[in-house]
Amino acid sequence: MFEDSNSNTHMHVGGVSVYDGGGLTAPSGAVDIERIRAYIGSRLHLIPRYRQRLASTPLEGEPIWVDDDRFNVRYHVRHTRLPRPGDDRELKRLTARILSQRLDRSRPLWEYWIIEGLQGGRFAALTKTHHCMIDGISGVDISSVLMRLEADNDFEPASDWQPRPLPSRTELLRDDLTRRLSIPGEILNGVRPLLQRSWWRSADLGSNLSAVAKTLNVAWHGAAKTPINQPIGPHRRFDWTHIALDDAKIVKNILGGTLNDVVLATVAGAIGDFLRRRRVNVDILDFIGAVPVSTRTAGDHSLGNQVSAWLARLPIAERDPVRRLAQVAAVTTELKRSGGTNAASYLYKLAEWGGPIALSGVVELTRQASPCNLVTTNIPGPPFPLFLLDAKMLEAYPQVALLEGQGLGVAVFSYCGRLQFGFNADWDLLPDLHELVRAVERCFTELFDAATGVRHLPAADAQGDHP
Repeated sequence: MFEDSNSNTHMHVGGVSVYDGGGLTAPSGAVDIERIRAYIGSRLHLIPRYRQRLASTPLEGEPIWVDDDRFNVRYHVRHTRLPRPGDDRELKRLTARILSQRLDRSRPLWEYWIIEGLQGGRFAALTKTHHCMIDGISGVDISSVLMRLEADNDFEPASDWQPRPLPSRTELLRDDLTRRLSIPGEILNGVRPLLQRSWWRSADLGSNLSAVAKTLNVAWHGAAKTPINQPIGPHRRFDWTHIALDDAKIVKNILGGTLNDVVLATVAGAIGDFLRRRRVNVDILDFIGAVPVSTRTAGDHSLGNQVSAWLARLPIAERDPVRRLAQVAAVTTELKRSGGTNAASYLYKLAEWGGPIALSGVVELTRQASPCNLVTTNIPGPPFPLFLLDAKMLEAYPQVALLEGQGLGVAVFSYCGRLQFGFNADWDLLPDLHELVRAVERCFTELFDAATGVRHLPAADAQGDHP
């Protein structure tokens, strides 16, 4: 629905990962794309959504998933090559161009690009999957379906797959009517557990209602106006860097807070420095960060998008790294205590009961209000290496979608001892994106120095994508 409101909004997520080549790369640097396509095809029975497309019901226009009778893995698993010399700067530019293209809604909503030609016999894989299909947690689960825990170039070929027949118009109409008749019961079933929860008990009711009021107040007043919070265009920039996970843990253990607090404090400091370079008075800005939080229950690894978000005021004006981390930790602690994700998720659940028109209204309200300046998400990954067949994944940088009025999104993925930052940005609003990347590196160094008193430079790729 965000895409319907603004054609420049692309609601796919994903990222780029780099591999050592293994047996998939010839001495010339060519990648065995047919073997990769065959392997991915052999795994699709484990993720059936990847062979389904969107359709709609005739009465309400409710989106539903149906098997794609035109499915062809060659359309989705694509192949391209970097121009020489095939360095990271060229990879960043190509990644940005691919991420600027919207997914075709008439087909399954994913693409998997193999990019050959990186120096040192490496190759890259770029994934694009619509946010309606995955969130950070289920995205990691999908990767685990495609990835292996050890190098192994063997696999069983895909078995024949036959799409299920499309439902008839009569069947869809019946389902529409059935859903309409079930709405009162769904509302009662949804309200009953809420009334039974401690959320409504008198001891907690005041603080919980206060938390909801604060969340709605933040959303109502909207995000502060900054140079990066302007109407976005269709084109993107993509950049990345990384820091050592052990170093981030040292900061957490000495200065307090969580790993996510360390990430948020680092990003907040970098945003403050970046905006000061743009001659923005950050001291008067109420800068709001949306921090996605999984709403999954323990052990839930199903596909689909199950996230809500904290709306957190980020202390971008605070120059002292220790005080900035303490302020971030205080904000996130209060959000955890008060159940800060509930207000937004309840609003969308109620809208879903009202059907597409009500849901469209809530989406439009969210779009117009622009309740946050920046989305920043921290996705936990494995501490051990993963393999695409026998090619080892060396690094992986995630991408978060940009919403209207948000020219920057920051995603972090932990993998093999590193926190890997991916920066998705509007092409025109952030021509100096590389300066923000350097600011993140610099702000984390300041945090680490404050915690240890020892000068330490993060092992980061400072090669930005200059225009």
